[in-house]
Amino acid sequence: MRTKEQHAAALGFLKPEKYAAVERERRWLCTALPDLPLLRAEAIEDLYIDDSRLRLRRVTPVGGGEPILRLSKKADLAPDKRLITTLYLTAREFALFEGLPGKVLRKTRHYYAADDVTLSVDRFEGPLAGLFLAEVEFADDAAMAAWPDPVFAGPEVTDDLRYTGGELVRAGRPGPGPAVSG
Repeated sequence: MRTKEQHAAALGFLKPEKYAAVERERRWLCTALPDLPLLRAEAIEDLYIDDSRLRLRRVTPVGGGEPILRLSKKADLAPDKRLITTLYLTAREFALFEGLPGKVLRKTRHYYAADDVTLSVDRFEGPLAGLFLAEVEFADDAAMAAWPDPVFAGPEVTDDLRYTGGELVRAGRPGPGPAVSG
């Protein structure tokens, strides 16, 4: 059996304890945006670079503001946990990467306050229009396990890899899966 360090190295993270963070999140399907007070919204454009674990992201605040540009590398440790490392880029640096071959995913992310965490709901555009995914990120495993399903959300799809950004952009709309209610 491989150690955590060996597993991380096999995923391309040679020094995860120093240069990568563990991202813990749960995801749910939704039929629409929730009726909750909105904190902020961002237009997100992701380029999932072919044959890699790299994602180039432009985040533009809805209503105006300078975009945040970054290049991230993600690798799943489990359906609810992944390693992530990110570089923030200047516009000139971003331009160097945006011509690389890959697939683009566009969505608007809406942020809501929910107890002691920030809940976000993504409204997808283009071929994925009509898809809404809620997600919550957690600081540790105990908080993730204890957090209840949002009352407005449908089925949890954390363990369904078809609902990760990389799979959505590659495969398009997921086929039969959990029914969406609520």
